[in-house]
Amino acid sequence: MSRGRRDIDRLHDEIQDLFTELWQVPRFVTHQGFRPQVDAYRTPDPPQLSIVVELPGVDPAAVHVVVDDHRLLIAGERPRPRIESAGWQQMEIEYGPFQRAIALPDDVDPAQATADYERGLLRIVMPVVKRPQTGPVKVPIDVRTHD
Repeated sequence: MSRGRRDIDRLHDEIQDLFTELWQVPRFVTHQGFRPQVDAYRTPDPPQLSIVVELPGVDPAAVHVVVDDHRLLIAGERPRPRIESAGWQQMEIEYGPFQRAIALPDDVDPAQATADYERGLLRIVMPVVKRPQTGPVKVPIDVRTHD
């Protein structure tokens, strides 16, 4: 194989690698709107499931939390602030409606679930029980502020 052909093949491979890397960058995935990040964990004593959702800039009164059929549903919207006469230079913050469904690996008692919102984090705690839940239950959110 000639040196020129090897150089062209190497360049082709480098371009393919570049395109592969570019499509793996998260910014290409974010065009679907705001998708809050979620942490979920289970503690053994007391047995409970905890879900933490990043919701900075979201009015907790506009967030809906429902437990239904081994799923936790979280929905709401982070509205884009209205800025008059703005000539945008850069737009990276995601806004818009969101919905997350988190599978619950254990039966929980949604009537005993608690949810609080503090410093942009929504924390939902649900006691694990040995009996299945019945029907959807909305979880109220307690908003805490720090002065």
